[in-house]
Amino acid sequence: MKITPGLLRFILNVYPPYLGAGIHIDHIADDWKTIDVSMKLRWYNQNAVKTHFGGNLYSMVDPHLMLMLMQVLGKDYIVWDKSARIDFLRPGKGKVTAHFCITDENMEQIFTGLKTKKKVEPQYEIEITDEFAKVVARVTKILYVRRKK
Repeated sequence: MKITPGLLRFILNVYPPYLGAGIHIDHIADDWKTIDVSMKLRWYNQNAVKTHFGGNLYSMVDPHLMLMLMQVLGKDYIVWDKSARIDFLRPGKGKVTAHFCITDENMEQIFTGLKTKKKVEPQYEIEITDEFAKVVARVTKILYVRRKK
């Protein structure tokens, strides 16, 4: 069964770790190249100082780029998350959001790299912002992409 953006959105929104953290997938584009995620501050997802728990901030950005690239590239490629780093810049209060986008330039870099190398490791930066468009955290993700043998 081929998964659609709508089905994946539904699955992720009822996925127990996301449900328990209050993470919500707001939108997945039909071409898989953009995803919007949000999380409201609730009593059950805040830390000791009543701001967003850092683990939840990372969780809201964890699998999306990998899942997006898997769909965009198709079954002839292997895509893995390789590494991630999160920098907490200010306390997260209220609703926070993250926007993911895979551009045509990103895709060209992957295809160009794979012409001469066995694997590529594209890097992406995702900003988690609050309701006032202030950056709460910045996540740097490195993925691993190669053709299947």
